[in-house]
Amino acid sequence: MSETSTSASAGRANLDAFAATLTELARSDRNVLAVCSDSRGSGKLVPFAKELPGQLVEVGIAEQNLVGVAAGLASCGKRVFAVSPACFLSARALEQIKNDVAYSDQPVVLVGISAGVSYGALGATHHSTHDFAALRAIHNLTVVAPADNHETCCAVRAAARAEHPVYLRVGKRPLPDLHTPETPFEFGKAITIRGGKDVAFIACGETVRHAVEAAGVLAAEGVSVRVLSMHTIKPLDGQAVLAAGRECRAVITVEEHSVHGGLGEACAAVLMGGGAKAAFAIVGFPDEYMVTGNQLEIFTHYGISAQGLARRARELLSGSRT
Repeated sequence: MSETSTSASAGRANLDAFAATLTELARSDRNVLAVCSDSRGSGKLVPFAKELPGQLVEVGIAEQNLVGVAAGLASCGKRVFAVSPACFLSARALEQIKNDVAYSDQPVVLVGISAGVSYGALGATHHSTHDFAALRAIHNLTVVAPADNHETCCAVRAAARAEHPVYLRVGKRPLPDLHTPETPFEFGKAITIRGGKDVAFIACGETVRHAVEAAGVLAAEGVSVRVLSMHTIKPLDGQAVLAAGRECRAVITVEEHSVHGGLGEACAAVLMGGGAKAAFAIVGFPDEYMVTGNQLEIFTHYGISAQGLARRARELLSGSRT
């Protein structure tokens, strides 16, 4: 278990950590390739392209081609990272992901960059609040949303070794370190950041830092808070979810995604099937187009903040006493 200071200074964005790790892997293995859809700039891969021009393929703004090309290269033994904004990758190229990658079992790493509401005020066309729901439903695809740079670097390395397809979702806001470099990371295994018995926050991606901060607020009030970084949405760590539901009085899931079809509903199915009695709530985006603002403004509006999550925890704990 790694203990975290909520005052930790922000480091790099997960997107930067992804690009740096991919470049490091590609330097030592010429079979590691990046395929982009006019996204080398937004994917922080301009240095990669300059240093390793023979290991980057540019297909232009053509996400379906991106996935098809990536699948073809993977079938020839290349370790391919297909990099594109998450909103377009998971919508325009959904059929290619399903058939060319997952059904054909090509170990492509699909990298959804600037995920969730990272694009902020660009609006609904550039928000990916649907990708968990769409991609969780596709067989043979691991779905990962790292919480900090450590998880991102570990996820990139694990994905490069994977024998089956992986969807890796990263954002572009600088994030604090939530773990030590020694913190173990494995697809499908949640990381316990903080232990507790009153309420459990189960969060993924860039929402985890807000769950950690909310835990600090509640701890100051005498509330015992568990925080799980559920970096792998599929396969889900059902044992960790069920333990939280059985050992805590309340469970709150937190995600940068619609409340429909994502982490929350996946956890709800586990809790219901396991007979857990904890009060339960899903914090995410409701069934509407997002308000205008940057990522943090949108988060705050929908309660994905230290104060918003602490308030939701108090409400659930109050109800669980009756």
